[in-house]
Amino acid sequence: MVKRTALITCADQYMGPAIKTKFLALGLDVVAAESGLLSEQAANELVASVEQIDILVDNFAEAPMTGPVQSILNEDWLNLFDVLVHPSMYISRAVVPQMLARKSGKIIAVTSAAPVKGLANNSAYSAARGAQNAFIKSIGLELARSNIQANAIAQNYINNQTYYPNEILGNEKFLDHVRRHVPTGKIGAAEETAELAAYLAGENCRHMVG
Repeated sequence: MVKRTALITCADQYMGPAIKTKFLALGLDVVAAESGLLSEQAANELVASVEQIDILVDNFAEAPMTGPVQSILNEDWLNLFDVLVHPSMYISRAVVPQMLARKSGKIIAVTSAAPVKGLANNSAYSAARGAQNAFIKSIGLELARSNIQANAIAQNYINNQTYYPNEILGNEKFLDHVRRHVPTGKIGAAEETAELAAYLAGENCRHMVG
């Protein structure tokens, strides 16, 4: 069996470390890009530097910039889209041509559940993550007939050093919030997201897109 290559963006942030560990354990070749790909040029150069990309993990993260709608600053709004949305498009657009040529590929975006339900005082963040989700759902439909599966993992309340770091897990006020708002009453383990990413990246996932 030919060894497959996975490219993980921002591999040192958000769900990058857990997914990298899981993919390496599965025997995949992993290219871990640890810098932000904020420009079209950076995304194109990264993709060009890798001989073949079978799996793209679109993993971008940025602080939510919490506050009411009337307090949103233009620079904060634009920054969220510059860090979360535009790079998702740049890196996907750069990778897709080679996947189309092979009629095979996986695109996995780790996004957020925030826009699914809405999140008061986080409308800018929810808008940016919502744009990511809509983009991935749309290209999933577009690419499905070419045997390319594009999926978003729209998660929340998962342990990671970017949003829910270990340090906050001992905060009783936060834990009370979790018990009241999370169905399981607890924070999920990063390894659970990594397991889902592994399934979506696997050869047995041939029908699921979106």
